[in-house]
Amino acid sequence: MAAKNKILVFTLILALSAAVLPASAAAQELMAGGRAIGIRMNTDGVVVAGSAPVETASGQVTPALDAGLRTGDVIVKLAGADVHTAEDFVKAASGMKGGAVAMKVMRNGEAKELSITPAKDADGALKLGLWLRDGIAGVGTLTFYDPATGVYGALGHGITDSDTGALLPLGSGVLTKASIVGIVKGENGTPGQLSGCTDEKSICGSIVLNTDYGIFGILEPGSDVPGSAMECGGMKPGPATILTTLSGSAPGEYSIEINRVYHDQSGERVMITVTDQALIDAAGGIVQGMSGSPIIQDGKLVGAVTHVFVNDPTRGYGLSIADMISEVQACASKAA
Repeated sequence: MAAKNKILVFTLILALSAAVLPASAAAQELMAGGRAIGIRMNTDGVVVAGSAPVETASGQVTPALDAGLRTGDVIVKLAGADVHTAEDFVKAASGMKGGAVAMKVMRNGEAKELSITPAKDADGALKLGLWLRDGIAGVGTLTFYDPATGVYGALGHGITDSDTGALLPLGSGVLTKASIVGIVKGENGTPGQLSGCTDEKSICGSIVLNTDYGIFGILEPGSDVPGSAMECGGMKPGPATILTTLSGSAPGEYSIEINRVYHDQSGERVMITVTDQALIDAAGGIVQGMSGSPIIQDGKLVGAVTHVFVNDPTRGYGLSIADMISEVQACASKAA
């Protein structure tokens, strides 16, 4: 991002409470992250994780499949009641009498109206034959934050359904402090991962946006985020480094090579190769949990790591810091 465009305007709307997050001043620099963070997010609605047959007095039936439900569908209404949480779903389901029940789901961003008929199991209880989840937890990496406002960006990609790849609708979410306690090394054909320990009581930020370019929100005042202020710049082929955490909570800096800068429908992307032997020895290269690791080139914050090559853990992809910032600005404009 050119120096003359380094003005960030963050005016985000937290949809759940309609609270307006503070607007950033004209930030000339951002703090590069690299710190491991715990991520805990609840969906807006409950996600269909799978289905199971119901054993009735006359044999097995499959209410969920018969209704046309698919793994990854997000149930947002049941029997006329809005469903935001698992508790909402249980409450709505408790009123079922045995006949067909109307259900509204979101599938790949489109609303679908379905009808599901509960079945009585062998004990006489009404069952829908559904496996559901309403949240996700894990470890990722902080990309940047604005010290003037505490606005941060992390992951470099959205939190998605593991089966469908669809972006999960955000209900609420928090960041927690985390430490890396182990590494499963990446090998050809098998992605590795960072093993993290999160402190569920040490909440250090909120999650306000879950987008294709990462998660964004506000860090709590006084959050201990190591890093140094940097200008934002553009990416180019050549030597660079990434900031990432391999042990504990303090990030280290490791050398990479930006092999290619290109554009696709999502924006500016890069292909990178890890050249730092210490990182290769410790992790095999890029592993799960490193997503969001900031990319530094010529002393400037230029991008973030997003994915690893499954067949070569020393290689991966990244996106530009300019696209992460533009996504926040676009979401802020829509919400304002």
